[in-house]
Amino acid sequence: MTTTVETPSAHARPPWDGKIFDGTWAQGHGGTVDVTAPATGKVLATVGAASPADVDRAAELAAKAQRDWARLPYDRRAEVFRKAGALLEADPARLVRWLVPEAGSGMGKAAFETGLVVSELFQAAALATEPYGELLRSTRPRMSFARRVPLGVVGVISPFNFPAILSMRSVAPALALGNAVVLKPDPRTPVSGGLALAELLAEAGLPEGVLHVLPGGADVGEALVTHPAVPCISFTGSTAAGRAIGAAAGPLLKKVHLELGGNNALLVMSDADLEAAASAGAWGSFLHQGQICMTTGRHLVHASVAEQYVAKLAEKAAAITVGDPADPDNALGPLIDERQRDRVHGIVTRSVSQGARLAAGGTYDGLFYRPTVLAGIPHDAPAFTEEIFGPVAPVTTYETVEEAIEIINSSEYGLSVAILTQDVFGALELAERIESGAVHINDQTVDDEAVAPFGGAKASAAGGRFGGGANLDTFTEVQWVTAQAKIERYPF
Repeated sequence: MTTTVETPSAHARPPWDGKIFDGTWAQGHGGTVDVTAPATGKVLATVGAASPADVDRAAELAAKAQRDWARLPYDRRAEVFRKAGALLEADPARLVRWLVPEAGSGMGKAAFETGLVVSELFQAAALATEPYGELLRSTRPRMSFARRVPLGVVGVISPFNFPAILSMRSVAPALALGNAVVLKPDPRTPVSGGLALAELLAEAGLPEGVLHVLPGGADVGEALVTHPAVPCISFTGSTAAGRAIGAAAGPLLKKVHLELGGNNALLVMSDADLEAAASAGAWGSFLHQGQICMTTGRHLVHASVAEQYVAKLAEKAAAITVGDPADPDNALGPLIDERQRDRVHGIVTRSVSQGARLAAGGTYDGLFYRPTVLAGIPHDAPAFTEEIFGPVAPVTTYETVEEAIEIINSSEYGLSVAILTQDVFGALELAERIESGAVHINDQTVDDEAVAPFGGAKASAAGGRFGGGANLDTFTEVQWVTAQAKIERYPF
């Protein structure tokens, strides 16, 4: 097992036979918490809740286990991730069956996310085999080189929306590069965001003590961020929380990797295929109920085609099925909880009161929020300025490209932008003027690949990137080494 009996990360084997409503994990120092399906209110599992004291124990054990793990030949580490990827690829249901009820994921989204986890595992296996240093020139007769060394223990704090991949994209590369990990998943998704992943890696041969999963609340996260034996924090979540983590970790001089919020723009040029553009826009805004940092939060449409675009987008929104994600006929599931639903609805109603036109949606049943289209939205309305994290597509118009670029760059966020046009090379030139970590031409804003450097600009990220070789910068330190044949003599 990759978890330890001394902490609430200890667990009995999950019910992979499909009986997902009777799972139980051992009690921890923080008591227990019931994991509830947002779609039905049913209790899926009871998991041990961590306390700050559990962070101390997990960090101590992880530090000890990390030394032996880092000393293993690279191919031994790579083998663990190849096997884990193969196990999940052969039986994706072991994760899908948790993602659907626990995170409220539609079947398609759950399958898509599981595929991303598989890719991340295989990429981690490749990362372990990559060159990890370079020879340097020196003015002296010696060998001089720089090499990447593990940080030690990496603390990972992951969110509820894509719980499996947003945990694994930190956990897998950190482990592959020789670190140990203490993972705190969101308390609403502790299984698909942590325990199920630990079970998979344990089955693949990850040694005991290298990965610890601590389901818990903000107090556990704070203890992890400030723990002296955890030199690196990898956090994915809101910008507000990221700022607080950065402030807490700064005095400790920790390496902090923050992947934060976004208010991502979809720029629809006047020459775009509007049927295809509306399809891309609907996917970008409504996938997983809009609960994605890369969700399309602002649709900027040329004034000459805006009316047609809104009509097509509203038609698509009205046709989307919403309900219990366990039913494969439902494309969208519930929002994660009532607090988020009320926040989304408040943003919609305030934006309408400020002049936006409700072209579709704007209603809900329980936690099921209808895909919503807001046309003619003022630029100071909350649905245009804030990250909504709900299935809402705010649409505004522009007259000139200069105006559109100014609107895009006016946001404090800079995560992902998309441009839809027939002039691909013109869009490439525009991309150089856009303040964003990613620009996708003739696609929507939601995209991620294990081999690509993923991260944002401005208030959307700080401290590194995920993906491919960027993981070396994020999850290792550089050590400079020199060697010469004889001891150097000095004047003293």
